[in-house]
Amino acid sequence: MTMTFSYQGSAARIVFGRGTSAEVGKWVETLGCRRVLVLSTPHQAGDAEALSQRLGALSAGVFTDATMHTPVEVSERAVARADALQADCVVSLGGGSTTGLGKAMALRTDIAQIVVPTTYAGSEVTPILGQTENGVKATLRSPKVLPEVVIYDPDLTLGLPVGMSVTSGLNAIAHAAEGLYAPDRNPITTMMAIEGMRALRQALPAIVGNPGDATAREKALYGAWLCGTVLGQITMSLHHKLCHTLGGSFDTPHAETHSIMLAHTIGFNAEAVPEAMAPVGEIFGGTPGQALYDFAQSIGAPMALKDLGLSEADLDRAADIATKNPYWNPRSVERASIRSLLQNAWAGHRPPY
Repeated sequence: MTMTFSYQGSAARIVFGRGTSAEVGKWVETLGCRRVLVLSTPHQAGDAEALSQRLGALSAGVFTDATMHTPVEVSERAVARADALQADCVVSLGGGSTTGLGKAMALRTDIAQIVVPTTYAGSEVTPILGQTENGVKATLRSPKVLPEVVIYDPDLTLGLPVGMSVTSGLNAIAHAAEGLYAPDRNPITTMMAIEGMRALRQALPAIVGNPGDATAREKALYGAWLCGTVLGQITMSLHHKLCHTLGGSFDTPHAETHSIMLAHTIGFNAEAVPEAMAPVGEIFGGTPGQALYDFAQSIGAPMALKDLGLSEADLDRAADIATKNPYWNPRSVERASIRSLLQNAWAGHRPPY
């Protein structure tokens, strides 16, 4: 068999292991930086302050207003704060919201980034940034936003609530699942996608059963890293486009939206590329869409968009936005079929595929 493909590994340094978050200062100095601004959401402000104190003289201060969907206004305030403090590095502590803020700052200033993830978002290993302005979320890809160092410490995820662990983990699975049919996929990304999904398939039920299971937490974070790495290498299609539409225009929560949409979008596309999506069915047991739906339900994930506050009246506008600008997808993206998909996801129905 002959193969033709292009692959470029990520330039980010990955540091993985229990207790590795104690090495943040070491990596700041390795990057040649001297004044760190620690970023977090308001919810994790206490953790950010504690990290700032541990960094001692390396810390210039904290900014704790990271916000879901990376509003441009928040990013501009954070840049102003970094400028005022003469910061030359940001340490993003938390999930996708905090990572997104650090990326948005790097896009504008080229400031160095170290990310310490506490969820399974995976965006920390991608050169992708989604920003929201005037109710519209736009996504860009640039090497400027790829963090220099990512420190994965499974111990930091031990306190991650079960519900957030579930939705964050399903979000990571979505990254890998879309990688299986991407037009620019290659044998390496496919291998990572399968390994990442399998790790999360094993880890998430164990975490639901025992949130303090350190082995399961380690495996879930490993899976999230693999899935995020896949997303950083491939072209996003229907799943991510729909989730960005719902999050950016209707302010639905990021991970929960991915969790609900996953079964519907992957099932929809699997009808067009059954061979590429076969690993999903093998890992989760059944046809891809229904297998993912049953798995999500079995671990207590949210199942319906209506439970996120989205009204049925919003679905027409969502379908319009999601199909306004053409993009590559293995199955034709037509308004009628997308509107039907959204209806099923809104109601929480098991997908027909």
